[in-house]
Amino acid sequence: MKKKLLVSLFSFIMILLILCGNCFTAFASDSDNTVYVSGAKIIAVEENGETKYQLAVTIKNNLQDNDNGKVVGLHVLQSAIRIDTFDKELYTFTSGNMCNIEDIAAYDSSTIYFDIKTVGDLDITSAETNIKYTLQYICEDIRHESSDTYNNVMTVEGDATVNEKVTELGTIWNFVKQMGFYNLFADFGTYWPNLVMMLISFLLMYLAIVKKFEPLLLLPIAFGMLLTNLPAAGLFHEFLFAGGHVNWTAFSANAGLIDYLYLGVKLGIYPCLIFVGVGAMTDFGPLLSNPKSLLLGAAAQVGIFATFFAARETGFFTAAQASSIGIIGGADGPTAIFVTSKLAPELLGPIAVAAYSYMALVPVIQPPIMRLLTTKKEREIVMKPTRSVSKREKIIFPIAVAAFVALLVPSAAALVGCLMLGNLMRECGVVERLAKTVQNELMNIVTIFLGISVGATATASTFLTLQTLLIVVMGVVAFGMGTAGGVLLAKFMNLFLKNKINPLIGSAGVSAVPMAARVSQVEGQKAKPGNYLLMHAMGPNVAGVIGSAIAAGVLLALFGA
Repeated sequence: MKKKLLVSLFSFIMILLILCGNCFTAFASDSDNTVYVSGAKIIAVEENGETKYQLAVTIKNNLQDNDNGKVVGLHVLQSAIRIDTFDKELYTFTSGNMCNIEDIAAYDSSTIYFDIKTVGDLDITSAETNIKYTLQYICEDIRHESSDTYNNVMTVEGDATVNEKVTELGTIWNFVKQMGFYNLFADFGTYWPNLVMMLISFLLMYLAIVKKFEPLLLLPIAFGMLLTNLPAAGLFHEFLFAGGHVNWTAFSANAGLIDYLYLGVKLGIYPCLIFVGVGAMTDFGPLLSNPKSLLLGAAAQVGIFATFFAARETGFFTAAQASSIGIIGGADGPTAIFVTSKLAPELLGPIAVAAYSYMALVPVIQPPIMRLLTTKKEREIVMKPTRSVSKREKIIFPIAVAAFVALLVPSAAALVGCLMLGNLMRECGVVERLAKTVQNELMNIVTIFLGISVGATATASTFLTLQTLLIVVMGVVAFGMGTAGGVLLAKFMNLFLKNKINPLIGSAGVSAVPMAARVSQVEGQKAKPGNYLLMHAMGPNVAGVIGSAIAAGVLLALFGA
């Protein structure tokens, strides 16, 4: 009963708003300060042998001085033109004061011309192009030398003609038309993909909250996906980052909240800060006590490069896009985001969602592969306890690795350098306050910003495509091949080692820390209760973090701009 009452009340309020809006519009249109827009179209103009395009807006002006019949001047300050195609939403601007019309006879028509600055490869002459433009103008009262600002908002499709009166004051009806509900249902054919994306965001929230699948990042990613797909919210604008570059000219005039937050992703700030926190939480002792595990971490990166070649061979992806898809095999979310933001920002949403989803599904994906590639006898191998590692070794290690990797693969210096900085803070013992800060406060703040920003890139136009489906499928392949690579190398090494390695720890070479190591522990105890593999598996696990960062540097060096 209460639900029916609320629905009825909401419907009544909406009807009342619409009726009041229409009444208010009719009342306001009788004002002397009314501008009639009677038509608009795009025209081609030859200038110095070059074809340029203009938006021609025809107006009728009745801003009349009642004392002497003199029409008030129309001085246009700025024009913002939004051009919508099937896969783009771009803004163009004219510069300066576009026109200054004075002493127009009452009710006579006059046409104003606005230069259109095209963005990218947009064909503004296409019959499929929809143009929405906003004129901001001042009606100057010559007698009193005062000015007031009015807004004129028109919608024109191609060469269509409109007859809409714009009044001195805003109306309730204009407020209603700005509602997301109005946009969603009035233009459902355009916005139904947004509705689908909102439902997907709800599913991801369910997985994060109820199923606890990587909730620390999946929850903000899902919420960012919800925010960016809300009709008319204007929180994130893809056109500001079109072509892989930030459109600084249009940024300040159009940017929403998430546009500012996304700069941290676009400029590579958030992933590096995340790596500082990861380094501060990582103990490289198991790796130092058994250096052979570094090879297992390297072998697990085979999934990255194998998937790169597979994605490239499909013909659906460029080399840069294939690199971003392949990095999913490293099972390292920040690295995947860092590489994709540099090489294929248009795929950031699908790749980030796939990477973190598969990281959460490590306990589901890895065990069948591990059991398939090993025998029960191999899974029962008991490894000798690891040696203790001195504090001096732990301090020297991050310094040496940072210097060596930066000299070997300079493009990996940002990620590996930040990882080792965090680890040095942890191990040196003289900056405990800083180490705790990057492990907790900094890590948590950046995680929130990173998740929301990445989720916001999952717009309907980029997510609901065949490419996204292929990314999801190839992400599983990359992850599975990385798992298999570590296991198979461990089996191969056992052919030459006196002290055998349990092949299960090879699967931890993917850098999903510490989940992959725990899976190795669980599978080992299923084969032989009491077999303790966790610390042995942590060696290739942390080696995988370094390995995925180096692999990312290699791909950036090969295919980065």
